[in-house]
Amino acid sequence: MRSVETVLFLVVVATLVATSARRLRVPAPSLLVVAGVVVGLLPGVPEIRVTPDVVSLVVLPPLLYAAGEEMSWRDLRRVWRPVTVLAVGLVLASAAAVGAVASLVAPLPTSMAFVLGTVLASTDPVAVSALGRRLSLPPKVQVLVQAESLFNDATSLVLFRVAVAVAVAGGAVSWGHAGGQFLVLAGGGLVIGGLVAGGLLLIRRRTQDPVLETVIALVTPYTAYVLAEAVHTSGVTAVVVASVLLGAQHARLTTAHIRLQVGAVYQTVIFLLESVVFGLIGLQLPWLIRTLEGSDRNWPWQALAVTGTLIAVRVLWVFPLSVVAQLRRGARRPAWQVPAVVSWAGARGVVPLAAALSIPLTTDGGTPLPQRNLVLVLATAVIVTTLVVQGFTLAPLVWLAGVVTKPDETRNEETSARLHLARASLAHLDQLSDLEAVPDVVVQRLRRNLTARVDRTRARLNGSPPTDSTASAYRRLRRDLIAVETAALNQLYDGGEVNDAVRRRIQRMLDLEDAGLGDDA
Repeated sequence: MRSVETVLFLVVVATLVATSARRLRVPAPSLLVVAGVVVGLLPGVPEIRVTPDVVSLVVLPPLLYAAGEEMSWRDLRRVWRPVTVLAVGLVLASAAAVGAVASLVAPLPTSMAFVLGTVLASTDPVAVSALGRRLSLPPKVQVLVQAESLFNDATSLVLFRVAVAVAVAGGAVSWGHAGGQFLVLAGGGLVIGGLVAGGLLLIRRRTQDPVLETVIALVTPYTAYVLAEAVHTSGVTAVVVASVLLGAQHARLTTAHIRLQVGAVYQTVIFLLESVVFGLIGLQLPWLIRTLEGSDRNWPWQALAVTGTLIAVRVLWVFPLSVVAQLRRGARRPAWQVPAVVSWAGARGVVPLAAALSIPLTTDGGTPLPQRNLVLVLATAVIVTTLVVQGFTLAPLVWLAGVVTKPDETRNEETSARLHLARASLAHLDQLSDLEAVPDVVVQRLRRNLTARVDRTRARLNGSPPTDSTASAYRRLRRDLIAVETAALNQLYDGGEVNDAVRRRIQRMLDLEDAGLGDDA
């Protein structure tokens, strides 16, 4: 019972901090990590030990799924070459560099230093997605950093398993075996994710129940992850592949009502999970520090050295590749802005934490794995540092570099799309009118509304201020009347003239009508 109360307390605190972050306009993951560290330092706070299964099996799949479903399949195909270079080459370079530096600055055996390097080699999709949501990055840049973080886990996971096997058994590295393991993990995860997506596409095309659709959406990431891990492939890759494929078909699978309900439920789940998991990352650090021996008190400097190495390797990898790519496109003077943002968008988070917590306690001989606690402390400290430092400074860098998408650009694109949709509706309405398929009075009413929408949208595109219209006045008046009806319904209920079931049904009808009125766009 004590542990349940602690978890519920964490959920409440994390939710309050995340809500405050939105009001303060600061990155929620960064503020949650800081709050977790502060809470962990308070006297009397119980030790909360997070197991790998809690992170990798309970928290990670839905967060990965949400990040993957947001990704545009069309944009992903445009950036697959740089994503491949980052997801494979940069991960290998980061693991090697961190391993070399850690073996020099920390009292770690070479094998454990490279375990640390593989843990921290890949950026984290959950952290990158959570930080990127509040930034108005150009679509190509957003897709690049998010796709890299989603697809580099297969590489880092293979390296991690190889490094752990060497540390536990004390054997030599077989690169042929490592290459085969990479193909099994990545290829198997790709196949499992595709099969899960294909099966769910068939199921969801035959369902129209909002509750059932919501349940399917919630269990999909767990299904892909568990199936992939059961056959010893990459659960992370399977979830990512399934989410990208299903996300590309999302609008064609279900009705508007189902999409709205599933979206609302998923947003709530993701908000709670992100709030708790980033708070737990910060909460782990003080507890792990207490487990260190006296000879390991130089860990802050060691963690800073490792963090600096990760950032330096990323900068030295991204900038030359960007310069070469720009010169190939005919640029006379390569720009620094986009590579600077991509270089700085390398936060670590949930996936590295899960990997670090899964490091075995003992070697094959039964002896304790040397310096495991120090590796956990350094990994967690680096995760916290990147989330806090890069999290709080990424937005200012984006604005300084001038790569932020201007609101006018997004608004004009959306307005043009709305104009195209309204014209398509008018054309279809004319066809129905010619066929006399619907009463003329209905056609005329719809035509007036659509024509008014076209006029308003065209005025916005031309830079004219929006003028009041009959449709706008209708929306305002209808909302006033809905408020009157709601008050009258509550009076009937308070007077005992209707029961609760009737009140709820009528209130839902009024709410749906209010939501369906839309805005003045």
